[in-house]
Amino acid sequence: MVPLERVLKKPAQNAESVRVLRQPTPTAPRPPEPRRPRRFKVVDVMTREVLADGADTRATVRLLEDVRSIVDVTIWVWQPEAERWRMLTLEEARSLWEYRGRMDDVAARAG
Repeated sequence: MVPLERVLKKPAQNAESVRVLRQPTPTAPRPPEPRRPRRFKVVDVMTREVLADGADTRATVRLLEDVRSIVDVTIWVWQPEAERWRMLTLEEARSLWEYRGRMDDVAARAG
């Protein structure tokens, strides 16, 4: 004969309880913050005089209308993420340069 205690299994004394973790509720992605208008700084190469500081795009293009050549100035753009000014490449400066004299045409089409 087998003792009754051996036949009947007792629950283990240090049995670990099972924990069910909930799935995190998906949160809606935040909409991106609206992009702020770009700010430019224009510096005369020969005199190092700051011709514009914190100017918007239209003011910068209008200022470039009075400049003889694109290489006579350096153009900087403010980067808010890095909190510093970054000098535009020659290609980027040329893209602004191409709008000289056309701002009135753009405004007329918009209005």
